[in-house]
Amino acid sequence: MGYFTGKTIIITGAGFAALKDGSAGSIGFGIATAFAKEGANLAITGRNVKKLEAAKERLEGEFGIRVLPIQADVNAQADNQAVVQSAVDQVIAEFGRIDALVNNAQASASGVTIADHTTAQFDLALYSGLYAAFYYMQACYPHLKETKGSVVNFASGAGLFGNYGQCAYAAAKEGIRGLTRVAATEWGPDGINANVVCPLAWTAALENFKEQYPEAYEANVHMPPMGHYGNVETEIGRAVVQLCGPDFKFMSGETITLEGGMGLRP
Repeated sequence: MGYFTGKTIIITGAGFAALKDGSAGSIGFGIATAFAKEGANLAITGRNVKKLEAAKERLEGEFGIRVLPIQADVNAQADNQAVVQSAVDQVIAEFGRIDALVNNAQASASGVTIADHTTAQFDLALYSGLYAAFYYMQACYPHLKETKGSVVNFASGAGLFGNYGQCAYAAAKEGIRGLTRVAATEWGPDGINANVVCPLAWTAALENFKEQYPEAYEANVHMPPMGHYGNVETEIGRAVVQLCGPDFKFMSGETITLEGGMGLRP
């Protein structure tokens, strides 16, 4: 039994994706696994129902927790406030509480330069990342206030360091960082802490990025000083669990780089 036994965590973008070797290659699933080991019940959202169902089967089968998969896609054509509110309402109906929100979902057309970026590609990044984080935070706020819960939002070194070919992705991620800092200020009196994680992990998305945009990959992705890319569960997910636990409750508004020494900044 862990600290999170009986508590409920929402994780966006938490479907299961496999690396070419068959192991878990999704940061969202890695986070979900780390929380599952602490006894938390999970609400996992994403666009791909098959990936969500695969995650549910694995997590419930291995850890004996309850997992609610919710298909939800925040995009430029949707009534996004309604989409997200419906997802949160389903979580409350199923579990009765929300103890932490982890905004991990993000899509983008990485590898496309500013000069070549289209409005549709820019919208893809802003809606799936920044707008999704905004709507989920708004909808979860009353419930997080009741539990004195936590928010962990995901940003990226792409925004911190201005990575080549990632303008929309970087813009969305820096917007998320600003949003998180404001939440730390406004929600601190409610007992809610909000922080940002910038990860570098070997994922299925990174494998695909290497194949689809080799020039952008070579320009941006380098081996960390630690000598390996992060493990989605033990080196990313475990840190997120800690940020939502009692030991780090006084930390709020901070950006944590989990990049094996690549995230150095003044």
